[in-house]
Amino acid sequence: MDSNTSHQHVFGMIGLGTMGRNLLLNMADHGFNVTGYDKNESQVKSLIEEGKKTNTLAFTDIKEFVKSIKTPRAIMMLVPAGAIVDQVIEELIPLLSEGDIIIDGGNSHFTDTERRVEFLKEQHIHFFGMGISGGEKGARFGPSLMPGGDKHAYETMRPILEAVAAKVDGVPCVTYIGPGASGHFVKMVHNGIEYAIMALISEAYELMKNGLSLSDKEIGAVFSDWNKGRLQSYLLEITATIFKHKEPGDQDILINYIKDEAKSKSTGKWTSQEAMDLQAVATAIDTAVAMRDLSKQKELRVKAAELYGKSTPIVTDQKQFLIDLEQAMYFSMMITYAQGMEMLQKASLELNYKLNLSDCAKIWRGGCIIRAKFLEEIYQAFKKEENLPNLLADKKVVEEIKKTVTGARNIAVKAINASIAVPVFSATLSYFDSLKTSRMPSNLIQAQRDYFGAHTYERIDKEGTYHTKWD
Repeated sequence: MDSNTSHQHVFGMIGLGTMGRNLLLNMADHGFNVTGYDKNESQVKSLIEEGKKTNTLAFTDIKEFVKSIKTPRAIMMLVPAGAIVDQVIEELIPLLSEGDIIIDGGNSHFTDTERRVEFLKEQHIHFFGMGISGGEKGARFGPSLMPGGDKHAYETMRPILEAVAAKVDGVPCVTYIGPGASGHFVKMVHNGIEYAIMALISEAYELMKNGLSLSDKEIGAVFSDWNKGRLQSYLLEITATIFKHKEPGDQDILINYIKDEAKSKSTGKWTSQEAMDLQAVATAIDTAVAMRDLSKQKELRVKAAELYGKSTPIVTDQKQFLIDLEQAMYFSMMITYAQGMEMLQKASLELNYKLNLSDCAKIWRGGCIIRAKFLEEIYQAFKKEENLPNLLADKKVVEEIKKTVTGARNIAVKAINASIAVPVFSATLSYFDSLKTSRMPSNLIQAQRDYFGAHTYERIDKEGTYHTKWD
């Protein structure tokens, strides 16, 4: 583009793939004069074509791109996480001035973001990492935004971010998350919850298809009905749509032609790893990650099915089973969110993020992949009691757990008897049963540790630390 366009734009986007382009067009629709940059000429042409009505421009020359933005400049990167983010920052620094703003809107690991925060502070460049959820449609029409880091930079960008974010009851689904890499950390936990809920829905699908032998049309109708009630969520909404989609020329719906190997981009794995480091219990997420890995062992699974046999139909009252399954789904979803919120609580203390959990739930109510009716309950629970020790201690949640746990137990028993795997349903139920055990069998583990490694133990009848010569 011609350099005569210098100093007209209030915001620039680096990376004009689907997410970057859609977010930029969203900003333009809200009256902001924005521009983009990408090395790929076709991406630049696509933005210019789609942005004709708003006179949105784009560049393949990064110097011209930077020159076209008003100072202090505000530039967001939406590029693949990892080394590419560092490369873009290195390329930008010589072209920027003191006080300019860089935003990383990708799925960067929070430790990389912490490093970049310190590095750019030394360069006198404002920086924050921002989790973005909602996929390409969310980016275009209203995502959930999780910015964390330089508060001055956030306040500067706040009018734009609040304008483009999804709205729930007129409230934008964006808030300042906290210092450092808190924005990317919260987005990572969001993605972990996403993994677990997707797994729960797929396990429910398995139970209906292979346990009850329901038709695809019947399964789709169940998901659609669930989405009209307390289970209402984006993931159920799209699942119901998936069960209606048929490609031209195919005899069956598309879902039946898709290979059963689940891919991932590591964010679920990161959540599990960090949960263990924080000693936060996230068994639903851990199990969902493990099952994605197991799904990739297709050849071994086929062989094991030949060796050990397959599942058997569930002989039961179908109507009652579906009632139980809906209860199990709601029960396990509540447990999953509780584990995710506990992880945010632990991170807030350990990493000094000073997270407001009610705000985190509030901005997840719209625009994002894990948006669900239940998030309103989470928002209200932490709004009412900021230091709630665990979501499962909230009075209203306690009532819902008690109403649904029987259904969860019934489903687990029937699934196990039919050799149908329900690992995430089972993980949430076992977590719950362990949580409500006032005296766990962990005293035996302590005795074993002391026996073989002299690791010592504590007694319940007197103070102190003890070691016994057991033999």
